[in-house]
Amino acid sequence: MAPDPTDAVTARTRRRFVRRRWARRWLAWRPVLVGALLLGAVAGATWLALFSSHLAVAEIEVEGAALLSEAEVRAATGAVTGTPLARVDLAAVEERVEQLTPVLEAEVTRGWPQALRVRVTERTPVAVVELAGSLRGMDADGVLFRRYDRAPAGLPRVVVPAGTRTEAVVEAARVVGALPDALSSRVERVEVETVDAISLRLRGGRRVVWGSADDSAAKVRVVDALLTAVPGARTYDVSVPGQPTTRS
Repeated sequence: MAPDPTDAVTARTRRRFVRRRWARRWLAWRPVLVGALLLGAVAGATWLALFSSHLAVAEIEVEGAALLSEAEVRAATGAVTGTPLARVDLAAVEERVEQLTPVLEAEVTRGWPQALRVRVTERTPVAVVELAGSLRGMDADGVLFRRYDRAPAGLPRVVVPAGTRTEAVVEAARVVGALPDALSSRVERVEVETVDAISLRLRGGRRVVWGSADDSAAKVRVVDALLTAVPGARTYDVSVPGQPTTRS
């Protein structure tokens, strides 16, 4: 018996109907499935970054340390080894490292996948302070940050009597930091009594009464002019730069 063409048409119609029904269901469920996949991916990435040991700190890289050892800098970062890198508080680590006296500034960054990078900028000495029989390096902020067995050449020596207030030492640092190289190279030592009584002892014995660090730029100009105009004087007082005096 020949197949009934009506049955074939009916079968094709039913198949098209089933396909259309599944297509409509897929269109309805596709956003849900895509959202679920995306949510799963985000959750997996979040877990990997914040909780997995695969992205935890395994190495602390240190750059810029010379006065300090790399071990000292690593110790100052705190107990961050093993902490997921994304959860490390970079600002807090920088603050801890900057508490090391020789460190002027610290910059901490993430080095994916497992490194914490610490770059330190150490303080630069502008003078040597003779304090209680010890030679200390002082930066332009007046911070004493290192010791010397012997004073290095080229740095003026700041002489601080016992009992001198910290403010006077900081003021002396401001004075030294304001000196141009041409004048600084002629300074043998800086004598500090108070914040308003700071003097420069030049090589050869001449003395410059500086006062405080205020108006240092004007004082530099006046000293330069006086040293040329009155070379035979022994004392140059520029504590009031508008009214300088000299004494033989």
